[in-house]
Amino acid sequence: MYFIPPVIAWIVAQGIKVLIETLRLGRFDRHRVFGAGGMPSSHAAAAVALTTSLWKDFGIHDPLVAVTLTFTLIVLYDAAGVRWETGRQAQIINKIIDELMQTKQITNERLKELLGHTPLQVVVGSLLGFLIGMLF
Repeated sequence: MYFIPPVIAWIVAQGIKVLIETLRLGRFDRHRVFGAGGMPSSHAAAAVALTTSLWKDFGIHDPLVAVTLTFTLIVLYDAAGVRWETGRQAQIINKIIDELMQTKQITNERLKELLGHTPLQVVVGSLLGFLIGMLF
């Protein structure tokens, strides 16, 4: 039963993400269905939904809630911190590759830039996860 809220939160967040990108680009991008990054954070939504559903049923003092809350905070930090910086580094490296391509001294392999989330994307994903966790 506790697997359902995070799965629903992930599916809803990914669906919203695909919808936003489809409207923004004017076309459907199938890579966004399972892709990382974007608004809202499906990682945040799933982690918060699990923690919320356990907290709702067992209370804040339950050891399982403490464990899931700890891992949820790690997921949120990773989504908004480490993975976001990795995406920024990929943008800079891709710019270097573009400049080197003009001199034909390097291949055209590109790095994936959309890896992490802005703090706002993590907050929205967390709110979505909290709402779904409360509903189930």
